[in-house]
Amino acid sequence: MNNHSEWDSPGAGAANSGLELEGIVAALRRTRERWRDAQQRPREVGARELPSPEVLRGIVAGLRGALFPMRLGPADLRQESEDYYVGHTLDSVLGTLLSQVKLELLHLRRQAARGALPAEPHPRLLDEIAQQAQAIVRDFAHTLPRLRELLDSDVMAAFHGDPAALSVDEVLLCYPGIQAMIHHRLAHELHRLGVPLLARMVAELAHGETGIDIHPGATIGPGFFMDHGTGIVIGETARIGASVRLYQAVTLGAKRFELDEHGHLQKGGTRHPVVEDDVVVYAGATILGRVTIGRGSTIGGNVWLTHSVAAGSHITQARTRDEGRPHADAA
Repeated sequence: MNNHSEWDSPGAGAANSGLELEGIVAALRRTRERWRDAQQRPREVGARELPSPEVLRGIVAGLRGALFPMRLGPADLRQESEDYYVGHTLDSVLGTLLSQVKLELLHLRRQAARGALPAEPHPRLLDEIAQQAQAIVRDFAHTLPRLRELLDSDVMAAFHGDPAALSVDEVLLCYPGIQAMIHHRLAHELHRLGVPLLARMVAELAHGETGIDIHPGATIGPGFFMDHGTGIVIGETARIGASVRLYQAVTLGAKRFELDEHGHLQKGGTRHPVVEDDVVVYAGATILGRVTIGRGSTIGGNVWLTHSVAAGSHITQARTRDEGRPHADAA
């Protein structure tokens, strides 16, 4: 029996094409090895080193179906079979998620060891990673009912906030903002539980499909509505309260980035806005830095804002004066 995969030896399909593939393959190998040496990566890992975007795509699809079985599950599903489908799906996708969590945890250990970890880690370390991964997946699974409740509040916010929405089903099936929030609610829990790479990969699946870029570290309260949504950017340390509405092309970003003594960007630090409850931010507005947008405020379209505003403020371009700073009109 042949135990080799189809990738174990180069194919002969282009052998006579004049492409000199052997030389190209060798040059690419040397380039990979230089990169791995510079990053202090082991030359021989033996198996896949990092989680797979394709596998994560399947996991998210399964979780979407388990959260909304009669809307995002299989087309032939009937209500009398919902529990069976949800149980079977969760058993499958959570088992697959477990394998991906193990990969990330081992990768994090390799990064922390900076090349000191052998290609084949000690069985005791693998057992420790397996136990940690099981705890993460168990805790993640227990968050799913709460995430469904949060997503229900997001769907209702979109339905009540958009006069064009004819039903909650239309919102769930068609609105890119809801698709992005399903991904974000899942990704945020993974980020919170200590697997930031998996979380970022889940977030980027939605980013690529919807044009909405939400870092999984961002904290977002219930009843969140992104109207149209395309081009919205929400940074890692942003905190958004309940019943907040953002329109397309809004940015909640950082004002500046601190550098270390070598001129490199310092990682971490709270650098994104706090948006309190019941705030509306209209299309194209940019809010930068660790500023607070007070409860019940309205930020007009295309406003550039780098300072905090009190609760009930109304900020518009027309009121930009005083050295370029918009005035806050108390409601």
